[in-house]
Amino acid sequence: MKIGVIGTGYVGLVTGTCFAETGNEVICVDNNPAKLAALNNGVLPIYEPGLKNIFDRSVREGRLTFTENLEKAVDNSDIIFLCLPTPPGANGQADLRFVLDVASEIGKLLKSYKVIVNKSTVPVGTADKVKARIKEQTNLEFDVVSNPEFLREGVAVEDFMKPERVVIGSSSDRASELMKELYEPFVRSGNPIIIMDERSSELTKYAANAFLATKITFMNEIANVCERVGADVDNVRRGIGTDSRIGKRFLFPGIGYGGSCFPKDVQALDFTSDEYEYNFRILKSVMEVNEAQKVSIIPKIQKFFNGDLKGKNIAVWGLAFKPETDDVREAPALYVVDELLKAGARVQAFDPEAIETFKIGFGVEKSAEIDFKTSAMDAVQGADALVICTEWNEFRRPDFKKLKATLTTPVIFDGRNLFDLNRMEEAGFVYISVGRRSVNV
Repeated sequence: MKIGVIGTGYVGLVTGTCFAETGNEVICVDNNPAKLAALNNGVLPIYEPGLKNIFDRSVREGRLTFTENLEKAVDNSDIIFLCLPTPPGANGQADLRFVLDVASEIGKLLKSYKVIVNKSTVPVGTADKVKARIKEQTNLEFDVVSNPEFLREGVAVEDFMKPERVVIGSSSDRASELMKELYEPFVRSGNPIIIMDERSSELTKYAANAFLATKITFMNEIANVCERVGADVDNVRRGIGTDSRIGKRFLFPGIGYGGSCFPKDVQALDFTSDEYEYNFRILKSVMEVNEAQKVSIIPKIQKFFNGDLKGKNIAVWGLAFKPETDDVREAPALYVVDELLKAGARVQAFDPEAIETFKIGFGVEKSAEIDFKTSAMDAVQGADALVICTEWNEFRRPDFKKLKATLTTPVIFDGRNLFDLNRMEEAGFVYISVGRRSVNV
């Protein structure tokens, strides 16, 4: 099939590349000349495991091309995916300017029937708005479909190629059949393609992310209780995770959730609820708890150093919001590092992939205050403490003997519970994690 993908951000690039991998002809459109030049030279703007291999193959075999010419993509596509930013405003409302502006342009360019697909995460009613914008520009027949993405950063290629389910929101049989044909190669193992109305499809994405954010936040609350009553959150997690009604995923406590989806989607669903005069109290609590959880490790650090961090060298491992990505949007490390600097500490930080994106997200001027290192062990050289903000696999099995000798003070504040308590006790570290007893304090 012939596919157009408007926007080459995280979702658009993964979507276009994966569709090309299954033999479709894909034209990706972007209005950023520098990004287009990089893509045409084989340079990806994001880090995502497995993406470069299938990108290179699809480009080499001519199935994946890039252009700034929207008309070319519209003319040469049967299905056009809108993969555009929907950033949150100050009040949490999703900003639909990019989606609706492109919809108007597509309306002006239509010469025959097309299916226009909202792949971006958008509020309930957006399909109707896109349809109305296109209708303002043309009398030709078209359909608008909602097809939310469920990609986890770090495993996005696998999620796209082997989806647990494909959700399609459409009131058109013609569009639904085309979408089912497009996705058939991805669900050969029997996972469902679920057809529903557009508004239910739009809400499905928000509901899924809000529920997962609630699950994470609930476990963080349980971890905070564990610290006060002397329980171990790992035992509690295993105890409830084996209940099939609950499940073991998204039960790991830490210093809060971040990323491109959970924060903005929870905010957007809360905004929509307020618009329809419903007070979604659970979501408001989730946001409140998560904001506090991001910096919950700071009081522990301050307590250890008797309230004075001035002049202390603090090593930070992990800057991305999660492992296997360079995405730092709403990453807890942004808040932790900021609080450390405000307290007068000197920060020396390392992340395998996210140093450059962190500099942009944190601010170039503020980032000049941070000493970025080229390896995890370089980061702890001469440090008075180590703080772990992201659970990269390479952090899980360090040389503890070398680590202890390198740190000025053998103390670790672990925001992701990477290490076994008994092992840390035997190794002689002061070890303070989340929801578990502190070691050697």
